[in-house]
Amino acid sequence: MSPKRIPMAAVDRSWLRMDTPSNPMMISTVLVFDKPIAINRLRHLLNERFLRFQRFRQRVVDEGNKVYWQDDPLFDIDNHLHRIALPGKAGKAELQALTSDLNSTSLDLRHPLWQIHYIDNYDGGCALLIRIHHCIADGISLVRVLLSLTDKTPEPHKQTTFPSRPRQQSKSSTISKFLHRVLDTTEAATHQARLFIQSVREEPNYPLKLISTASDVAADLLKLGLSPFEPKTCLKSPLSGRKQVAWAEPLDLAEVKACAKALGGTINDALLCAATGALHRHFKASKEVIPDCGIRVAVPFNLRPLNQPIETLGNQFGLVLACLPVEIEDPVMCFRQVQENMTRLKQSYQAQVTYSLLDLFGRGPDILERRALDLLSNKASAVLTNVPGPKEPVYLAGSKLIQPMFWVPQSGNIGIGMSIFSYAGTVQFGITVDKAIHADPNAVMGYFRESFEAMSHAALAGRHENIKRQAS
Repeated sequence: MSPKRIPMAAVDRSWLRMDTPSNPMMISTVLVFDKPIAINRLRHLLNERFLRFQRFRQRVVDEGNKVYWQDDPLFDIDNHLHRIALPGKAGKAELQALTSDLNSTSLDLRHPLWQIHYIDNYDGGCALLIRIHHCIADGISLVRVLLSLTDKTPEPHKQTTFPSRPRQQSKSSTISKFLHRVLDTTEAATHQARLFIQSVREEPNYPLKLISTASDVAADLLKLGLSPFEPKTCLKSPLSGRKQVAWAEPLDLAEVKACAKALGGTINDALLCAATGALHRHFKASKEVIPDCGIRVAVPFNLRPLNQPIETLGNQFGLVLACLPVEIEDPVMCFRQVQENMTRLKQSYQAQVTYSLLDLFGRGPDILERRALDLLSNKASAVLTNVPGPKEPVYLAGSKLIQPMFWVPQSGNIGIGMSIFSYAGTVQFGITVDKAIHADPNAVMGYFRESFEAMSHAALAGRHENIKRQAS
């Protein structure tokens, strides 16, 4: 008897189809620990906590018009867990080179789509290099999965599974759900009609709100389709498929908070401004003409309910095109513009629109998705992700996690991915760049810190001046 097949969700199928030789659709993570982990203990931990998620035992069965998840009858953890050592000095440069090489290599579709490399004797401890295909889950979900492998103390405690709280659906989520599921199956459409009738009974002016929301969604869809292509810069060129990764030394989260507070904005605004300043410095260093209308980056926007059970994997996010004002040199003016741009995006339905498009593309022919992907990828120069991590240090098999980095995949002809991750009072910043793009990832990491320090100095100096002015 053949193993049971489970149809792959349309949105996840879209991410599977995006996989190309030049842009493998993998989320990649490097976790650095303070001391070595016994490989047998790691294998036991993976069997106990990681493989309880059935998806990591399942392979993809692609029959063209239909795609399924199916239990791998020959599953063996040794096909996925590899123990290696770095060459030479076995330092940061060697780890970045290994990560670059593996991130340029696609996962094997004959097996479940994940790999873990255990790296011996790195910086007095060890490191894990984890690659998981995007069709399995999005970044937020995978962070939750990886955190489920860890403990709050060096000695593991028995994990308790808490029942998920019943999800209470707000009127706004009902509207969003009605809109982006309207192209679903007849059964789903009937369910949406039932929700609509129920909402009308509960709130007499609900149809008017729905019409207004539909109008806003249509406007955002039109804006997305009519937005111009990205300007031709050194950040856009035909891709080679060979990746280069780098990461910066972590920032102090308290300093980032103080900077954001002094400027009257959010931590996210401050970090996006630092990334903008880093790209501004890159343009100047490479003597490239800086676009006078900025550049756009695709930013994932989480649509996953916070109380959703961790076992619910898959992709539940939309993309918004955020404009980074790289033409503005003054850090405070740059911050104000970033803040304004992000406020405008938060008030739009662009994330819901792109999620619905991915859902639609996953149901249609492959050529439709390819053409739409080419169209959308011409409207962004990079992908930028900001994912929150745990506020306190965590331990895996008794070893303390001291630095986590991750890299998001890019799609179409986008060759740059930037990732921001907060962990235990620090902010980690990483980048991946296609080798065909003339940008030194380590130099950009240096520019990121320089940009943040300039912004922080200007913010605190401005606050000091305000205090003096108020005192006088």
